[in-house]
Amino acid sequence: MTEITAPDLSPLPATPALSKDLRQRHVTMISIGGIIGAGLFVGSSSGIATVGPAIVVSYLIAGVVVLMVMRMLGEMAAAYPETGAFTEFARRGLGHWAGFAAGWLYWYFWIMVVCIEALAGASLLHNWIALPVWAWGLILLAMMMATNLWSTKSYGEFEFWFASIKVVAIVAFILICGALLGLRAPGPGGRFANLTSHGGFAPFGAMSVLGGVTSVIFALCGARSPPWRRRSPPTRVERWRG
Repeated sequence: MTEITAPDLSPLPATPALSKDLRQRHVTMISIGGIIGAGLFVGSSSGIATVGPAIVVSYLIAGVVVLMVMRMLGEMAAAYPETGAFTEFARRGLGHWAGFAAGWLYWYFWIMVVCIEALAGASLLHNWIALPVWAWGLILLAMMMATNLWSTKSYGEFEFWFASIKVVAIVAFILICGALLGLRAPGPGGRFANLTSHGGFAPFGAMSVLGGVTSVIFALCGARSPPWRRRSPPTRVERWRG
């Protein structure tokens, strides 16, 4: 008879792994701050000018689309907890061409967004301090690059505090506008009458609502993909079983 020996159940030697410098608060505010930027504070004005009051419907449609996409990514991240990002999910589901295209399109998108947001921030700062817009843009890009290259922890802290400022600003806007609408709005024209006057709720037609979705999606593309994951090293028992 062949003698059956028991498997070696001693733990595997430690393997090199990436350090975890980002805490949960960092990751949370990075996710929130990624979708609160120039697309909301500056770009929303162009959407309102193009669509009219019906831009709220465009935001609703875009929000549902982003919610469904993030739910799908969450399900795939739970089903395949491997090292990779959303491009790996596209590659697994549709093929290598899909992962390749999604990755490079995502890179191209952020290359363009960095320039657009730098110019948007420079235009706002130019109204307060009389420096040329190009100079403000270079300063903002240099600050962002230095923060990203310094360390992961410094990037997390930077994103946490600046995203917190964005959240506080939005909450303040909501409270102030709510107070003006409820208490001190200058007559009926300053309340909700403007939503239906001046051409109606959708002065440029119903199809303009769908056109506004594209600009809103642009503003919401900062919604982060599931973070890169790394499986914990398998034990000897797991390796023996499988």
